[in-house]
Amino acid sequence: MKDTHKKNQNTNKHLPVLLPDVLTYVDPKEGESYLDLTAGYGGHAEAILGRTLRFNHAYLVDRDQNAIDYLQTKFENQQVQIIHDDFLSAAKKLYDKGRKFDIILADLGVSSPHLDDANRGFSFMIDGPLDMRMDNRQSLTAADLVNTGSEAELADIFFAYGEEKRSRRYAKEIVKARPFTSTTQLADFVRKISPGFHKTHPATKIFQALRIAVNNELGMLKEALPVWIDLLNPGGRIAIISFHSLEDRLVKEAFQTRAGNRYDAILQLITKRPVVADRHEVVFNPRSRSAKLRVAAKINTKKGE
Repeated sequence: MKDTHKKNQNTNKHLPVLLPDVLTYVDPKEGESYLDLTAGYGGHAEAILGRTLRFNHAYLVDRDQNAIDYLQTKFENQQVQIIHDDFLSAAKKLYDKGRKFDIILADLGVSSPHLDDANRGFSFMIDGPLDMRMDNRQSLTAADLVNTGSEAELADIFFAYGEEKRSRRYAKEIVKARPFTSTTQLADFVRKISPGFHKTHPATKIFQALRIAVNNELGMLKEALPVWIDLLNPGGRIAIISFHSLEDRLVKEAFQTRAGNRYDAILQLITKRPVVADRHEVVFNPRSRSAKLRVAAKINTKKGE
């Protein structure tokens, strides 16, 4: 009973980032169909469905079992389709079934409930197992990577996914000192081998890199983006919220390569540059500090015919 109460507290803390901006730029209209590829705890979905009112053609996807349980309760009296899957697999299955949508949303990255739950092992601020799986059905954990990966593999992960300049040094020292079993054990070790003043915890980039690697976030995003665009109806809008430069770069490239004054363009950029949170939102929802929103629309008519 205690754990359930804690879970409910955590979900209440998860505020949808950039919600007013999403509603402004996506501009949901009554009767439109909706696909949320990272539905989480339903904050964005609730607001968008409050405008479309088309619950029987709304699909909410998440790879996390806790989120799925919450969504099923939240929308139990409506005809919303809830899918327990990752955003790439779900999108491919919907495409194969010929589904199309007027609004597609993806709020990438880790959610507040993930960070707040010590047992999930996402945060170095609280002690927990070195896990970081968004989908607990998956076998690979952060501990597996840290304790079995070669020095070269870890260095590559830290550099590619964390943009960590000291990746080789950290990898070398971690391999020498392993095994590591908990979040704080690893974080404290990284701090120990990182003397001097740091504006942010020196393990921040290491944890980001491990999380991305464990969940194959960038690999799936790169493969999923063209599928998501294909799932749009003519005139449909796609909105993607990213939280670090690696994600945003992939989204920017996917949009720009399909937009512009070209005969084969299929997208029109609604946001010319990423939309970020204002000071008010950052104060009340610190997670929004690094959020970037990009929105594009599917062109109604095909060019070059």
